Amino acid sequence: MRVPARLLSLTAVSAASALLTGCFASSDSSEASAEGKRIRVAHMQPPRSALSPLTDDAFKLSRWSAAETLVKLDKEGDAEPALATEWKQSGKTWTFEMRGGVTFHDGTQLDAKAVVNSLTVAAGASPKPRILDGVELTAKATDADTVTVTTATEDPLVPQRLSSPQLSILAAKAYQGKTVNPIGAGTGPFELTKVNGTTSASLDRYDDYWGSKAKAPGIDVKFVPDGTARAAALRSGEADIVEAIPVSQAALVDEDLITEVPMPRTNTLYLNTENGVFKDAGLRAGVREAIDAESIVKGVYEGRADLAEGLLGPALPWAADLRTDGKRAAAKKADGQTVTIGTFTDRAELPEVAAALQQQLQKAGFKVKLDVREYANIESDALAGKFDAFILSRATVLDSGDPAAYLYSDFASDGSFNLPQLADPTVDKALVKAGETATGEARRKAIIEAEAAVLATDAAIPMLHERVIQGDAAGVVGAAHDPRERELVTADTYIK
Repeated sequence: MRVPARLLSLTAVSAASALLTGCFASSDSSEASAEGKRIRVAHMQPPRSALSPLTDDAFKLSRWSAAETLVKLDKEGDAEPALATEWKQSGKTWTFEMRGGVTFHDGTQLDAKAVVNSLTVAAGASPKPRILDGVELTAKATDADTVTVTTATEDPLVPQRLSSPQLSILAAKAYQGKTVNPIGAGTGPFELTKVNGTTSASLDRYDDYWGSKAKAPGIDVKFVPDGTARAAALRSGEADIVEAIPVSQAALVDEDLITEVPMPRTNTLYLNTENGVFKDAGLRAGVREAIDAESIVKGVYEGRADLAEGLLGPALPWAADLRTDGKRAAAKKADGQTVTIGTFTDRAELPEVAAALQQQLQKAGFKVKLDVREYANIESDALAGKFDAFILSRATVLDSGDPAAYLYSDFASDGSFNLPQLADPTVDKALVKAGETATGEARRKAIIEAEAAVLATDAAIPMLHERVIQGDAAGVVGAAHDPRERELVTADTYIK
């Protein structure tokens, strides 16, 4: 049972705060200089690959505005200019024009050769950046300011793919060793100057930035995996911006200091459509009607989540406007059928969600067993269809900012993450159409049609959309609250 945050002992809170004591002591960020205060950031996860942009560490470089990509995404997920100012498609080939007047942090010029170098390293990496899974991509400089990107098949998502922080463009010096070293090699308004392993990092304002000059003189980062300690750092004033405050700690923080950001992440119950009890569509519909997601939001998430109306939540604001009520199968009553629900412990809320669902489905007439393990020990069984049902907190927007890839991987007959073992021709047809449709309004409509086709099968029952809780101290101005977690400190962020 979750212990309400407000009942945590003061001793525990003090102990957590002690973890941060002195964390920012070496920084002069608490003192205002002529240029203003440096920004102190407490991050949840330490670097896993020495901040290589070819890994998930790339999102840290992006959140610090240290590295940039050819394009960026707007709120709708459409591509906008960044280091590239324009682009056009001709079959399998896209042509990108580079922005002039851009320098890397080492003083060298951004040109087509540098872009080709970065993209070629990424395309040939082992393992590849996620955004290039299944994609054969080659880049070529046609002149000093023009790059052509060619894929093995026509791909309407190439600009969105190139927005991934894992395809950041770095100076040639970053690629001289066995690993990619981003120190002093980016193009953003802040220059990464120092990394202390998995403990801390420092960035200084880059005065020759091609865009608006950063308002803060620098950023001091500490990596604080302990959620209680991160929350304590915000309360004590030891950090200015704090990532991912746990739900259990939010009640202990001044509400004026926290912002709940809808995440493109849905807590979904996947039902096995190939084998077992839920091969019966009527019993799947019975589960859908038996679930009380509102009580899970209130009880497990303490109200800090959004009820799901579909697989795609409020982090994709266009989804709700396009969604219509679709036909669903009639529900059958359970008659003592035994089912096993699997989930994992890595996300603290999921075992609690499983316990709540066990009670709800038993009330509806099922006999329910739970199988809860660490994710590494349960994934293979889940993918092999060894459970009647599986609870997963699933990112619905992968690195391209587009949900079509998630829908295909999870629900296509040949999808690589098809937990419900779904093989439905209507769903497959809708998923292929969504993937092939050009970006923009037409693609969004096709994606919602694909979502409706999936929901009609009751192979997946979305329950809630998660939020991330970000903490900003009272003096913070202009911190980004980004559902995609690509931005945090921008050129416009400062401490007043």
